[in-house]
Amino acid sequence: MIGGEFNTASDWLRSGGAITAADDFAAAHHGNAPVLVFVDSGGSFNNDTECVNGPRGNAADHLTEDVVPYLVSHFGVRPSHWGVVGWSMGGTCAVNLTAMHPEKFSAFVDIAGDLGPNAGTRAQTISRLFGGSAASWAAFDPSTVIADHGHYDGVSGWFAVDSSATKSDTGGQLAAATSLCTLGRANGMDCAVIAEPGQHDWPFAGRVFGHALPWLAGRLGTPGVAPIPFPTSTTDTGPTPARHVEPGGR
Repeated sequence: MIGGEFNTASDWLRSGGAITAADDFAAAHHGNAPVLVFVDSGGSFNNDTECVNGPRGNAADHLTEDVVPYLVSHFGVRPSHWGVVGWSMGGTCAVNLTAMHPEKFSAFVDIAGDLGPNAGTRAQTISRLFGGSAASWAAFDPSTVIADHGHYDGVSGWFAVDSSATKSDTGGQLAAATSLCTLGRANGMDCAVIAEPGQHDWPFAGRVFGHALPWLAGRLGTPGVAPIPFPTSTTDTGPTPARHVEPGGR
């Protein structure tokens, strides 16, 4: 579980309602729910790492080489069947971590993330996050990573956007989600772009997580939870008939 830029790991609990969502889910599934891990991707409130390795810290290595093994060794969780959920910057991280490490992560929920790690313009991002190395930028650009990887087996992704987003906003969340899902589907990922009402804030992130949790839990093999398909759309009360869905296409 990864928050946005200038957030803390506890914001998913305080503002995102993640514990309530998990408790409600467990109560409806005989006590079964995924283990939630609220990670610190920056080390401090104002360190925007975008979950990459670079001058601001080796955040990607921390998440994959420190956090995952620690949970396996100290809490007895399985080394497989992991997923990543993120909002805003964290949504970008969710896609990137899964695309780069499909052997570790098999599903993600990207809530209003960007097309890739973002610290300004492309030139500014390369300078600020990667010390000026375009090659390092490419190594963490999800579009490049997915295209270079080729076919993925058993990887799924839920791209969540607010329903006011439009395709004409070329730099916006809908354009980013549609581009990434289209590329992902062309390379074997099972994904959908799902819109619901809201704004770019924690209440929106919390609602999306609550709606996506049954799908995610099924994809991760949570005991007693059957896999379910993507909804056609969502509302505050859960799945409803289609109102706005961008399946990505092939």
